[in-house]
Amino acid sequence: MAEVSALRTGAVAFPRHSGLRSAVDKAIDQAIGQAKGQAPRAEAVAVRCVERTRPVWSWLAMEWRRLGTLAALLLIVGLGLHVTFGANGMVVYRQKRAEMRAIASEVEQLQKENAEYVEQIKALKSDPAAIEKEAREQLHYTRRGEVVYVAPDPPQRQPTSRARSGK
Repeated sequence: MAEVSALRTGAVAFPRHSGLRSAVDKAIDQAIGQAKGQAPRAEAVAVRCVERTRPVWSWLAMEWRRLGTLAALLLIVGLGLHVTFGANGMVVYRQKRAEMRAIASEVEQLQKENAEYVEQIKALKSDPAAIEKEAREQLHYTRRGEVVYVAPDPPQRQPTSRARSGK
């Protein structure tokens, strides 16, 4: 047990590697000596840094509430702008809502038109009067003995000189 604690502290000598041990001890002593020599310089640099930044830290200590309030206000304004003008903001929402209403009214109008066409199709399949009406209007069919009078299209008027010049 004593040998293990001696190994840990480095008190045990290694006869075969005594040159290696002395070289390691020498390197460690040299590093410690350099560190002791550089410690005052490092401490001086740290003190200079603290002294240079002291006004900033003291100002922050005095003004932290104002800075926090300002940061909160900026956050609120940013969120408000995002909610209003963002990708899914109120402006876009209103545009989409207006578009949805227009499409809904168009769908309703098309459904009414479809219902009219369904009624017309039912009538053409079963009602002889509807079939006769369509035959007379679209195909210009007549019964025996009937005479159909068709009025000619009115002649198109020639544009006046004023309309031609674009005035």
